[in-house]
Amino acid sequence: MQTDALLHLNLNRRGNVSRRNFLQSAALGIAGSSILTQFQLNAAELKKEGRSCILVWLAGAPSQMETWDPKPGTPNGGETKKISTQTPGIEIAHYWPKIASVMNEIALIRSMTGKEAAHERGTYHLHTGHRMMGIERFPHFGSVVAQEIGDPQSDIPNFVSIGQTLSSGFLGVQVAPFIIDRPGQLPANVFNNTADSRQQRRLALLSQQEKDFAEAGAASLVKEQSKLYQKAYLMMKSPRLKAFKFEDEPQAMQEAYGKSQLGQGLLVARRLVEVGVPFVEVRSGGWDMHNSVFKNMERRAPDVDQGLSQLLIDLKQRGLLDKTLVICMGEFGRTPKINARPPVPGRDHWVRNFNLLMAGAGIKGGQAIGKTDANGQEIVDTPVEVDDLFRSMCKAMQIDADMELHTPIGRPVKLVESGEVIKGLFG
Repeated sequence: MQTDALLHLNLNRRGNVSRRNFLQSAALGIAGSSILTQFQLNAAELKKEGRSCILVWLAGAPSQMETWDPKPGTPNGGETKKISTQTPGIEIAHYWPKIASVMNEIALIRSMTGKEAAHERGTYHLHTGHRMMGIERFPHFGSVVAQEIGDPQSDIPNFVSIGQTLSSGFLGVQVAPFIIDRPGQLPANVFNNTADSRQQRRLALLSQQEKDFAEAGAASLVKEQSKLYQKAYLMMKSPRLKAFKFEDEPQAMQEAYGKSQLGQGLLVARRLVEVGVPFVEVRSGGWDMHNSVFKNMERRAPDVDQGLSQLLIDLKQRGLLDKTLVICMGEFGRTPKINARPPVPGRDHWVRNFNLLMAGAGIKGGQAIGKTDANGQEIVDTPVEVDDLFRSMCKAMQIDADMELHTPIGRPVKLVESGEVIKGLFG
């Protein structure tokens, strides 16, 4: 119950820490330089070993037939053509020429199978590894990463999302996603513009409120909120804040990622990984293509194609890809059979088979795992469940998939309930 109260007190209505609330709290709660000494980095105590994960989330569920498993020339294939890739024998949809050029770094999973064909439930399943049941809210995988390998003394958040995402669930505010919506700029309200005298009055008021609140029986909540203020203070002073903006980033590199929101978000993701942030999510919307799937793919794919391919190139050249897991996926797939919706047909929700892209962190590139039949209707080789995926993600991040998390009432739950690491995924 205390955790619930804390979440209501500190998180926005989606259950996330927004940059505005986070930093506004800091402006009110700065408690002086003595706080800094409580949070000085102690490298010997750092739990993380340099592993990071970048999740590229294509919200709306992209079509497997128009991404990594095209079926041209079949009744379900539609207008999509296939192109060769850098890896002989692997062909993907023609919307992705730049991804094709870096296929040697990529493992395609063509035989994902899920259980949730509604957007909210599918998003939850593919972010937490658990189906949406009961009142318990499982944490975003990014929050698990932040807790397990993030630096608890970090002066910037261990989990950053460029765009709204799921919350940290029962893991609480300390590992909640820090959300920004303008890649390439510092988070708003990062500077304290309050006059000292006014700030001191605010601090005195805050101190009295916290004391009263603690004496009324909420000491643990006061303690947690105080930690949040302290983290905000550290962030406002952090030299690593520059990772959020591009002042020192060559123009050519910015253009290489593309000027789209997604491309610039991926560049921020690389910069955050470079300064030690263990989990970054970058979101792209508009993939729910019930209508005009082929025309919409022509519009949506180029930004992801450019940004994601450049991300892999950039991580590789900087020596970061070996320890950075990159995943590109949505919540489920689309019907192999093209619908008859006017004015222009598209594809509807489909969970029986879909696909995704993985790279880095020990994953063997230049391969396609799993296979569907000629018409894209059924998986005919190596079905991969969501539990298998999460067990593989844990392996890549060196997190124990069998570890137990504890809900606010102390109930132990496994991080991943079942499944096996995807066979052949790792080199």
